[in-house]
Amino acid sequence: MRIAIASDHGGFETKQKLLLVLDELGCTYHDFGCDSEESVDYPDYAVLVAEAVVADEADFGVLVCGTGIGMAIAANKVHGIRAANVTSPDFARLARQHNNANVLTLSGRFVDFDTNRQILEVFLKTEFEGGRHKRRVDKIRSLE
Repeated sequence: MRIAIASDHGGFETKQKLLLVLDELGCTYHDFGCDSEESVDYPDYAVLVAEAVVADEADFGVLVCGTGIGMAIAANKVHGIRAANVTSPDFARLARQHNNANVLTLSGRFVDFDTNRQILEVFLKTEFEGGRHKRRVDKIRSLE
């Protein structure tokens, strides 16, 4: 599985730990930055990951900022992206099963690392259910 991943300064520490999890899971990844806790603008990183997913250079994107909210908003501006800001493993499962989310956004400041790890693992291992959910995702696509 190919992952595009990035963070801003608020998510840097969490992103660095998640890279180790991706290694454990056998995923390949491209880290689009940032490279320190020095202040940066999250939209700059969200667009890099979103464009990699849309270009089929990655199967999924993972973005981490202080809350995950800004990253989700920015990534969702890219045509073809369905970014979900997820705060629990159950939400991760549903984001994949029902919404076919292709970008996961996480909070580096308000969600503990063990929970973020579980969220990532569930997100990557869960398949889209299709069926009635496909009809709804198609309606979302028609809004783009």
